[in-house]
Amino acid sequence: MRVLVAMSGGVDSSLAAALLRDQGHDVVGVTLKLWGGAGDSGCCSVADVEDARRVAQVLGIEHHVFSYTEEFRARVVEPYVRAHAEGRTPNPCIDCNRLVKFDLLAQRARRLGFDALATGHYARIVTRHGAPALGRGVDAAKDQSYVLAYLKSELLDFLVLPIGEMRKSEVRTRAAAAGLRTWNKPDSQDVCFIESAIGRAGFLGRHIALTPATVVDRDAGSVLGQVSAAELVTVGQRRHVPSPDGARRYVTRVDVASRRVEVSVLAGALRTRFALVPGSLSAVGEPLGDGPVWVQVSAHARPQAGRLLLEGGEVELAVPIRPVAPGQTVAFYHHDDPDVVAGAALVASP
Repeated sequence: MRVLVAMSGGVDSSLAAALLRDQGHDVVGVTLKLWGGAGDSGCCSVADVEDARRVAQVLGIEHHVFSYTEEFRARVVEPYVRAHAEGRTPNPCIDCNRLVKFDLLAQRARRLGFDALATGHYARIVTRHGAPALGRGVDAAKDQSYVLAYLKSELLDFLVLPIGEMRKSEVRTRAAAAGLRTWNKPDSQDVCFIESAIGRAGFLGRHIALTPATVVDRDAGSVLGQVSAAELVTVGQRRHVPSPDGARRYVTRVDVASRRVEVSVLAGALRTRFALVPGSLSAVGEPLGDGPVWVQVSAHARPQAGRLLLEGGEVELAVPIRPVAPGQTVAFYHHDDPDVVAGAALVASP
């Protein structure tokens, strides 16, 4: 089988390429050049490209660099900036997976005659009702099924996830044994287009005007103070929220246009329902319908028992949780198989 392996320059994709080569496949590595501006972190720096190239050299496989800088800016970076300007909190890494890696790259792999596309994600291709489906990775601490929950169904039989059955410790051990320079490389934690020295505030401040906002207690109606930029506030956050009386409060609403941030104590912030952006619901495998599902609102959140209410475009939860930020992705897992992804959607403004 001829396999194109997306090599980010990290240990996970490095070992994925090594495993496939050792299995006798015709493996070609590719690293994506996504961000053309300043950046010192994430998964597409100059150092990462060099690490991927050196790993490919050790493995004796071809290595190429595909440039998608314009597409990345248009599909990921610019929507990220617009979302913050409107008071939403997007997840650019999910958008990168959905719109670049598993869209543009997958299409190109097919055009080039590859039989499969492989990545180093901690997730698995499993079988459900006789058809391929997306399952959680075996390593619960590293599971990345949430960030892949927008995967197109037609890619399930084209995608290979070689390390989904492995734990991170085993990945590092096997990479070291294979002589891969990335075996002890730290995991990437940051957004690749944001420099660590300036952070999110500095990056957004270069692209949009950051406006101060009044912080109001939603329940009492009293003004509690100000935040320096409404565009940097996320629904559900509790850090850096003014609290003259010392009570812990959570952001429940951000209105950039009126420069107003509403907050509440935990009891008033908890929610059992949230709305979905119309047209954003996407199924992985079998169609999604009304009924019970497991709901995961972030990469490391505990799955919650819930129910999809498609007619109203809502999700209902069995147990209240802190409010979910508009623009975030919510992943759904099958009620009868909580380790298998059912689909995903975007959270709408409250």
